[in-house]
Amino acid sequence: MRIGRRVAIDVGDARIGVASCDPSGVLATPVETVPGRDVPAAHRRLRQIVEEYEPIEVVVGLPRSLNGGEGPAAAKVRRFAGELARGIQPVPVRLVDERMSTVTAAQGLRASGRNAKKGRSVIDQAAAVVILQNALESERVSGNPPGECVEVVI
Repeated sequence: MRIGRRVAIDVGDARIGVASCDPSGVLATPVETVPGRDVPAAHRRLRQIVEEYEPIEVVVGLPRSLNGGEGPAAAKVRRFAGELARGIQPVPVRLVDERMSTVTAAQGLRASGRNAKKGRSVIDQAAAVVILQNALESERVSGNPPGECVEVVI
């Protein structure tokens, strides 16, 4: 397991959930929810978060269908991640499977007594936590960085 903080992002149309972990990669915690409708403003805020947290990498959830395929949402996230990778170089951006992360986050919040409808921004942050926890676990088990690295095209 590599040492160093990571930042995870759950990209949505309206909101972008952000989470981070400690440098040991043990505990993932919510950071904030970034408004997602104004994409340039969202990228600016995400660059600020990366500058502040100084992660070894940024993990972006890639929405896949249950059978593992990719649809329009995945294509949109791939474009978003490519743009982000250009803006935060040399920090690498990795795409990881995020199937069921929002569902898992919402179930966890309901189980803790939180109302999902009132806490949509909290769900986005919790989904980013789930994405990051899964990425960290994948690295612990495999010994390799999770997912696929986003190539920066200039």
